[in-house]
Amino acid sequence: MENNQESKESTDRSDLVSEDGKNIKTVVCQRCGSKVLCPGMAVFAEKELFLPSMRKKSGLSTTEGSADGDTLTAHWFVDDMYTFENVGFTKDVGRIKYLICADCEIGPIGWHSLDDKKSFYVALERVNNV
Repeated sequence: MENNQESKESTDRSDLVSEDGKNIKTVVCQRCGSKVLCPGMAVFAEKELFLPSMRKKSGLSTTEGSADGDTLTAHWFVDDMYTFENVGFTKDVGRIKYLICADCEIGPIGWHSLDDKKSFYVALERVNNV
């Protein structure tokens, strides 16, 4: 069954990723449908990142020391924060800022290290592609 799941994910990604590795569809918030990224603006990247469980912005800053969340590997990578349409950032959590939907403030939908100013990751599992 695991093998079947892997082939299903690969099929799903071919619908999302162009030949040059960019997003084919618009990336939107799962909760409110707000546009996060326009088509062709992000590159598919595999990187293991831990994201706390999804919640409203007010609950995100208290997650330090909490292991409640997911380690995700499939992301849309952007190297300039001005590429985003509607994304907000949490306060610093250690050396990380989490990306949230700027409209409904649900998140985290992504991850940004303060050590690397040109790396922004949006988890495929935390957004919809339409």
